[in-house]
Amino acid sequence: MIYTVTLNPALDRAIDLEELVTDDANRIQSETRYAGGKGIDASRLIKTLGGESIALGFVGGFHGMELEHLLLRQGVQCDFIETRGETRTNILIFEKKKNTHTSLNASGQVVNEVEISELLKKMETVENPAYVIVSGSVPKEVPENIYKEIVGLAKGRGAIVALDADDKVMKAGLEAKPHIIKPNMHELERITGREIHGVNDAVAAARDLQKKGIEIVLVTMGKEGALLVTDSLAARAIAPEVVVQSTVGAGDCFLAAFILAHSRGQGLLDCLRLAAATGSAASITPGTELARKSDVDSLYPRVLIEEI
Repeated sequence: MIYTVTLNPALDRAIDLEELVTDDANRIQSETRYAGGKGIDASRLIKTLGGESIALGFVGGFHGMELEHLLLRQGVQCDFIETRGETRTNILIFEKKKNTHTSLNASGQVVNEVEISELLKKMETVENPAYVIVSGSVPKEVPENIYKEIVGLAKGRGAIVALDADDKVMKAGLEAKPHIIKPNMHELERITGREIHGVNDAVAAARDLQKKGIEIVLVTMGKEGALLVTDSLAARAIAPEVVVQSTVGAGDCFLAAFILAHSRGQGLLDCLRLAAATGSAASITPGTELARKSDVDSLYPRVLIEEI
C-alpha cells in the first residue's frame, strides 16, 4: 500500500471572477472546493491513475470534515488524526480579464504534542506500508525534526520513503536518508547551498545528495524538464509544450505518478516518463484541479527521455 502524509492540509477554494477590483464588491462567477495539501494531492492523483493509497495527517473542525468528505467522495481512503484546531483554508483567485492567478495561503492550525504523538504511533502500526510519501509544510508548533522522525519510522517498517519538502524540515528529514526526494530547482539550491544555473549544475547538486545516501533524486525544472539521478544513471525528461493554466499541484502529481509506476514494478525511465507526463498534464488544468488521466495518456508517448 502507498501511504501519503500531509501534516498541514488545506481546504482549497478556487474562485473565478472577471476582475478583482479593490474597494468594491466582486461577484464570483464560479467556485470549486478541493481537498488540498501536497500529500493529499498525491493520493488524489494516485486514485485518478487507477492506484490506491491511504492519506494520513491532521484534520480538524468543520473544514477538516469537509476536506475528508471530499476525499471520500473521490474514493480516496483516509486515516487522519483529528485535531482541536481548524484545518486551514487557501483561496486561489483566477481573474479572467488578466488571465492571472492569486493565491492566499493560510499558515495552518496549531497541533499539540498529544496529536503529534498519535500520528507517530499510527506510523508504527499502519498495515503493509510499501511506500510512504511525506510532503508539504508543517503546522505551527511542530518540531523541525518531525520529518526526520516520520521518515525513520517508515523506513523501520520496511517502506520505500519519498520526501518532498523545503527549508529546515527538509534538511532535517534528509538526515534520515529517505530513498527518494523531489525538490524543484529553487529548493535544490536551498538544500545544497549552491547556485544552480541549468541542467548540468542541477545534476551535480543531485549527485552530491545521492552520495550522501539518497538513492533517487528527482528534480523538477519547469520548462527545462525533470531530472532523475541515481548512483548509476542520470536522465532528463522533457514533456511536450502545452498551454499552462496553473502549475499548482504539478510537482505533487509528478512525484505521485513516479511512486505509482515504481510500485507497479516499472523501470526507472518509464517511471520518469509517466511522472513527466502527469506533471505536464496537471499544468493544463485550471486552479487546483489535478491531472486528468486522458491528458496523461495523451502526453505520455510524447515525452522525450535523454540520458545525461
